[in-house]
Amino acid sequence: QVVSELAGRMPRTAEDLQRLLPGVGRYTAGAIASISYGQATGVVDGNVIRVLCRLRCIGADSSSPSVIDRLWDMANVLVDSNRPGDFNQALMELGATVCVPKAPLCGECPVKQHCQAWRRKLFGKPPPVPDVEDCGVGDCPLCPPASEPWDSSLGVTNFPRKAAKKPPRVMRTATCVLERRGCHGAPEYLIVQRPSSGLLAGLWEFPSLPLAQDLQEEKEREELADHLQAWMGQPVAAKGLQFIGEVIHIFSHIHQTYVVYSLHLDGDVTLGPALSPSRWVTEDEFHASAVSTAMKKV
Repeated sequence: QVVSELAGRMPRTAEDLQRLLPGVGRYTAGAIASISYGQATGVVDGNVIRVLCRLRCIGADSSSPSVIDRLWDMANVLVDSNRPGDFNQALMELGATVCVPKAPLCGECPVKQHCQAWRRKLFGKPPPVPDVEDCGVGDCPLCPPASEPWDSSLGVTNFPRKAAKKPPRVMRTATCVLERRGCHGAPEYLIVQRPSSGLLAGLWEFPSLPLAQDLQEEKEREELADHLQAWMGQPVAAKGLQFIGEVIHIFSHIHQTYVVYSLHLDGDVTLGPALSPSRWVTEDEFHASAVSTAMKKV
């Protein structure tokens, strides 16, 4: 992009870096502009979020847009205009080495005298009439919610607050281990490639089909048999599918149950025209392929 459309000249401000270079976001643009070109602009990464939330006792969800925008405003005000790159790197390093998530080294912190969370840890809760910078009253979008009061045992690690995790989505998937006898006598198994986007993008797996909840086993077999025809190019008898068992795998946001079947095929089987790339592999080739941990369990 720089060579073909910008005549080889790298954008030198955070605004131009974001506007002219696809894939360059707010943080990358701020880092490049301040460190490489001396622009007095702030940066906000995970370490900076933690430092600033503790400095100002920001107890609202630190991933919310309103908090993130306020943190960027703060970073842009705080940045040293003479040495912005050094300042930003120092702020990130402070979060990485001193103001760490657990057991922060508050005694060694060079800015603890400015830290509202440190003061609260030393002196307890703020007075009933708080300072405007640490209001704690009304519907302030930055203060801890009333349902999550200050926990004195946590000290400064009360901050930053993170959004409550959503319960994982429950899913059931039927998967079939298709086996044939290879040309050298060793068993081979059919694997197919997942779509190039979404969960486990581009990885290989045994032919699989998401199932509706509370589906009867007979109906599961029928749906899986219909699904297998896309790769077999010929009808598959649902009764020929042997139920093996269930495998549970927990993704960060999905509680997945794989209902595992197997099907042994006699003779040479030519794969029919399928919607996804597919291939036969030996057991060793399977483990050497780009397959998920869940499929290895299966």
